[in-house]
Amino acid sequence: MLDEKSSDAGMFPANILRGFSLEIIAKDIDRLEDVAPLLARGTQISITSLGNEDAGQRVRAARRIRDLGFVAVPHIAARRVTSEAELAGIIDAFGQAGVDSCLVIAGDLPRAVGPYDDALAIIQSGLLEEAGFRRVAVSGYPEGHPHISDPVLMRSLRDKLDALGRAGIEPVVMTQFGFSADPILAWVARLRRDGFAEKIRIGVPGPASLRTLLRFAAQCGVGASTKVIGKYGLATTQLLKTAGPDVLVQDLSNGLERAHERDVAIHFFPFGGLAKTLEWIESARAAYG
Repeated sequence: MLDEKSSDAGMFPANILRGFSLEIIAKDIDRLEDVAPLLARGTQISITSLGNEDAGQRVRAARRIRDLGFVAVPHIAARRVTSEAELAGIIDAFGQAGVDSCLVIAGDLPRAVGPYDDALAIIQSGLLEEAGFRRVAVSGYPEGHPHISDPVLMRSLRDKLDALGRAGIEPVVMTQFGFSADPILAWVARLRRDGFAEKIRIGVPGPASLRTLLRFAAQCGVGASTKVIGKYGLATTQLLKTAGPDVLVQDLSNGLERAHERDVAIHFFPFGGLAKTLEWIESARAAYG
């Protein structure tokens, strides 16, 4: 088992990997069951909101995650919710499945299909608070957003975190995945300078082929230059070769240690598969823990 309390050596990657979380799609629940013995109880498992999956599938996945002893963190995409009644139903269904944590996002639609245009509107609805949700994550963008200016992003983040605080809900910032530590570390430092004290989960891609990494980067609007991919140990001619996030996690660990930053954890996007990601974590801990 990848026991998140098993190592306290203070070296890469033991500290930064303690309390890591994972992201899955609802259809991956069977794969999660296969690797469940490798995960510590209480590990947070996020469930992505996709256009080709309905809320019922995410509710069933969340219930199974809970049954396996993990913490389900389903995504709620504001622009995909058609009405207040639908939002209330989704939140109630998650509550009935024992869920008290979630990630709220605007979603990838260009415009809302209902009354909720962004994550703040979901938070301000009061429905999460009424349902007894204890922890809610919101998105962070260390490398910016292709359609939103940096000042607007920062103001929006502050508004969402403040609204969660007023509701008595623990706020968490969960970032998009990236390939380079420098912009992530600079962004974390900026948040701390500006008075953001909330827990941060940094998105990191698990081991995957270059082709897979580039495909997901393009879909999510993440910068993936030849130079950055090269730091992963891959060349653009090696589309099928698999690389892990060794350099990225090493650089993040060193930078966070220098900043005496303790309230940051890794959130893995297992693009190459859950098993490969967990094997990488286990291997890293065996080597450095």
